[in-house]
Amino acid sequence: MICLVKLFYCRFAALVSTCLNKSLHLPVWRSFYSCRIAELRYNRFLTTWLRRKLRRGYAARGKNAIRRRAAKLLTAGQHFTIDECPGLRLKATATTRSLVYRYKSPVDGKMRQAKIGDWPAMSVSAAIAEWEKLRAARGGGIDAAAEKKKALAATRAAALERRQMKEASKLTVKRLCLDYHAGRMVHSRQKKGADEVLRIFNTMLGEFGDEEVASTTRAQAFGLLESYLHIPVQCGKLRAELGAAWDYGLDSGKVPETVPNWWRLIMRGKLKSKGRVVNGVLSGTKKRVLTQVEIGELIRWLPNFTRPVEDALTLYLWTCARGAEILVMERTEISEEADGLWWTVPKAKTKNARHDGATDLRVPLFGRAADIVRRRLKSESGKYLFPSRGAAGYMQQKVLGVAVWTRRTTCTSRPEFTRSRFPAGDG
Repeated sequence: MICLVKLFYCRFAALVSTCLNKSLHLPVWRSFYSCRIAELRYNRFLTTWLRRKLRRGYAARGKNAIRRRAAKLLTAGQHFTIDECPGLRLKATATTRSLVYRYKSPVDGKMRQAKIGDWPAMSVSAAIAEWEKLRAARGGGIDAAAEKKKALAATRAAALERRQMKEASKLTVKRLCLDYHAGRMVHSRQKKGADEVLRIFNTMLGEFGDEEVASTTRAQAFGLLESYLHIPVQCGKLRAELGAAWDYGLDSGKVPETVPNWWRLIMRGKLKSKGRVVNGVLSGTKKRVLTQVEIGELIRWLPNFTRPVEDALTLYLWTCARGAEILVMERTEISEEADGLWWTVPKAKTKNARHDGATDLRVPLFGRAADIVRRRLKSESGKYLFPSRGAAGYMQQKVLGVAVWTRRTTCTSRPEFTRSRFPAGDG
């Protein structure tokens, strides 16, 4: 390259000299002399120019070599700055070397740092070019690190939204039922009822619970209910709760509006009870009412139960109140008034508690009911008239159910346990 430049320069100088000589009518020896002088001047210029370039190149190469050696010697947590670029530094971690720009934010005056790239994948010269852009942005009042953080937060939010949409598109039946239980059942029903619905979902959905709600077909829904036709009452409860879960999903937007609620359509009005089964024999749906003689025999037979069970069953007959209200009777709810003994059941304990216009339930106590309540007020010193050592503090309804069941003539549980049976048949 240098030779070509030299040849071009000499030819150009000779051409200029020849033209000047012809125009000035100078002799040939003057023309040759002029070319020689031009060549000597060019050699002197070229030598000076190359010397300067080589000096600068070697200096830069030596500085880059020093930077490379220093970067390799950095340990985790250390850094070094680049003098020519204020704020530009090379930081080292246990696995990487990063080029960052550290500066004072023009927004709030706090120290910030923005990562430019990883070294040596990004060269120092490329980092300097990015540093100049970031520095210019800072001079314009822009906090590059804060803007990058906002952009990253927006990207993460968008990714989260896409992931949620993807999960919603793959919403399973079991997941929808659990969301329905947690989002509505827990707040609208008593704990016992909500737990029963959860038990139904856990025991009756089976493999159908893994199906996607959006792709559930009418045939699949029919197949699930058909598998429980031998227990129509429980099947009807499952159908009702699945229909309510589908409505919850549609209302909350978790289920697309284009997905039909098959549970409101299939087997509508076809799931009817076949009656109870006693010892493997279907008794049908017929009802039996005790005669007056049988009622007298039953009342006289009640002392065969324990005293708490006998008192609770007697209050059933004399007050027509619910067992859930009788067994949680408190002494503060009993009042002696001018017209006799009264029991005031708070609204919160009644089935009408969810209605705003409901009031407390007033129950008059007379005859055997009044005698039982007065006796238990004297014998029990605690809060409840039917106390228990259990966690609830009062006797559970299950105690009454088990006691009555074991005394029925058709009960075959624990045959080794001798006990008296109801005088009236179970027909």
